[in-house]
Amino acid sequence: MSFILGPDVPELFLNLSQRFGLLLAGGFAIMTVTSLDKLGPRRDRPLWATILLVVLFGLFGVLGTYTGNAVFKSFANLRAMVVVTAGLFGGPGVGFGVGFIAAAHRNLIDIGGFSAVPCGLATLLEGTVAGLVARRYQGNSLDWRLAMGLCLAGETVHMGLVLLFSQPFYEAIALVQVIALPMIVFNSLGAALFVKALDLQTRFKQAQDRDLARQILSIANQTVGHLRAGLTEASARATAAIIMKEAQVAAVAVTSGQTILAHVGAAEDHHVAGGEVLTQATHRVFETGVPLFVRGKQSIACSEAGCPLSEAIIVPLRKGADILGCLKLYGTRRLPLDETLFELAKGLADLFSTQLELEDIGIKNQLLAHAEIRRLQAQINPHFLFNSLNTIASFCRTAPAQARELLLDLSRYMRRNLDSSRGLIRLSEEIEQTRAYLAIEQARFGSRIKAEIDLGPGAEECLAPPLIIQPLVENAVRHGILPRPEGGLVKLTAWRENGHLLVEVHDDGAGMAADQVKAITSAVELESLTEGIGARNSNQRLVQLYGPAYGLMVESSPGAGTSITLRIPQQ
Repeated sequence: MSFILGPDVPELFLNLSQRFGLLLAGGFAIMTVTSLDKLGPRRDRPLWATILLVVLFGLFGVLGTYTGNAVFKSFANLRAMVVVTAGLFGGPGVGFGVGFIAAAHRNLIDIGGFSAVPCGLATLLEGTVAGLVARRYQGNSLDWRLAMGLCLAGETVHMGLVLLFSQPFYEAIALVQVIALPMIVFNSLGAALFVKALDLQTRFKQAQDRDLARQILSIANQTVGHLRAGLTEASARATAAIIMKEAQVAAVAVTSGQTILAHVGAAEDHHVAGGEVLTQATHRVFETGVPLFVRGKQSIACSEAGCPLSEAIIVPLRKGADILGCLKLYGTRRLPLDETLFELAKGLADLFSTQLELEDIGIKNQLLAHAEIRRLQAQINPHFLFNSLNTIASFCRTAPAQARELLLDLSRYMRRNLDSSRGLIRLSEEIEQTRAYLAIEQARFGSRIKAEIDLGPGAEECLAPPLIIQPLVENAVRHGILPRPEGGLVKLTAWRENGHLLVEVHDDGAGMAADQVKAITSAVELESLTEGIGARNSNQRLVQLYGPAYGLMVESSPGAGTSITLRIPQQ
């Protein structure tokens, strides 16, 4: 038997420890300049990301072969720490791919030797098994104890395969006696450190993302009230001041077209609100719509020679496909910018753009609400007007004083209808219109219509949408009381409760069947012009203004009268 002995075990420990440190340092350096945390064990990872991980870890697997010393035409190596880490981090596909690259390099390209087959087989098994374990413990696979255990078991199997398949057997025994302990120790320790580093980096990135999201939401929460009115000088200045305080940057500016709406912070002596945009970089973003992060005064290209601004993040503000202006964060030598602030600016620009689009929607909704009021006004039953005039005419000879009062009631009723598209009104105004309507109907039908109005403390000063209560009283008269020969009572009650105005319209008239109640409260199209100003319209408008929880509450049954209650929040 003749073979060349390699280094003894203590020397091998020393050499492996040196190369072990170099390999870990290289791995940590790669982790700091790449976003490996976004490519971790995910089933929805794109193919290119899997290939990237296989190539990257595969390269380290090849380097792991060269970290040891030659022993009996073999190498004491650190491949296992790489392939196990790759499998735990990237899953089965990455683990198998990295194991295959490292094993192929070991067997086919470079080294060979009498232990080639068991070494290659062990490397492939370690990567594949680690990947399968990562799938089993998805979300918890980056555990240093798991990595150490897998590597310890894998390298133990590795030594067993060398003894089983390598020939001559005495050389295999001699090889294992020298390399077993150093390889098991350093590979297990390396895998544990490598996985722990990846886990720490992932957690650090996640914490950064959470902080960034909190910062964006905090700024958005403070600025939403200002941007609700649109992009104006006042809203832009308030927004810029909030961003500057939260983001701790040298200056913040907001532009509209080629005009500076607001500039807060450094250089505000020549970047003046109302003036023209001075920087060429802003013109570029406004024309292209592409966010920019520029460094250096020449890149900012401010026309003012003494401008202290040395860095700028410029992102477009959009409304649909149009670019309205730009949001700009500026840095100086004392307060430089970074990539995190770039991401913050892009996130804020997206939120502000959405808010500006919502502002347009809000204006359209207001216009639709006013149009709806006008439509309701057009639904005033002409028969009611004609009958009222005929009633008043009949009183002119027999009771001229009462005719005069009825004319005043009719004029108040009509004036309120024609002047009710101005948003919320005081309840007292709506009650005045309701009283005018009831006075006219009582003049027409006499004692068949009885009415009571009971207003609680402070209720009259509460705000309510116009034409929301009188239609309910009209419904109670027309469909509840008048169908009965003896008539009945309509009672209107209003009171304040838990920050809301509550109004109940009750009649002891004919009542309604269940399908009629459902028709009033169901979310269907508003009534046609032929159906008059009805309870369904009141219900639909309340839902549109305040949400489904504020729809009408209707209690009724045939012959037992009807009670309709509405709630209106008070701010």
